[in-house]
Amino acid sequence: MMNDIESRMKKTIGVLKEELSRIRTGRANASILDHIRVAYYGSDVPLGQVANLSVPEPRTIVIAPWEKTMLGAVEKAILASDLGLTPSNDGVIIRLTLPELTEDRRKEFVKQVKQIGEKARVAIRNVRRDANEDVKKQVKDDALPEDESKRQQDKIQHLTDQYIAEVEHVLERKEQDILTV
Repeated sequence: MMNDIESRMKKTIGVLKEELSRIRTGRANASILDHIRVAYYGSDVPLGQVANLSVPEPRTIVIAPWEKTMLGAVEKAILASDLGLTPSNDGVIIRLTLPELTEDRRKEFVKQVKQIGEKARVAIRNVRRDANEDVKKQVKDDALPEDESKRQQDKIQHLTDQYIAEVEHVLERKEQDILTV
């Protein structure tokens, strides 16, 4: 039971990190392109499967499609995404230049980070609630003694506190990345 609880909390942390990787900081990071899908021979595939992504400069991402015929499709996918970036195509590669973040934009990103963090905290608390309900149900069914129930609930609370602290740590690092000029 504890392994199941811990794995669900770990998954929540993984989802949190994935969502935060999509939020732009002052530096270029190829992971902001992870969610972009490109039409490739009739199916939508992740951008990383049709092109090489690199970050040669702090504010530039270079996308080198493996097939030159993919330039237009990659460019179209970037324009259609929620990134708000305009790709520049030189016929061989596509460059994405990230504009300098304004103070207001940084504050918006920090708010977004806090909202995502709150969702993660709620998800972890929901795992705790479900686990505590299972323990109480076992006590009610006489499958678990009362003192063992208390011990398990304490372990569940300890795990919850540990993962909430990890959420806070991840959020702190992301906020620092965003606010660093």
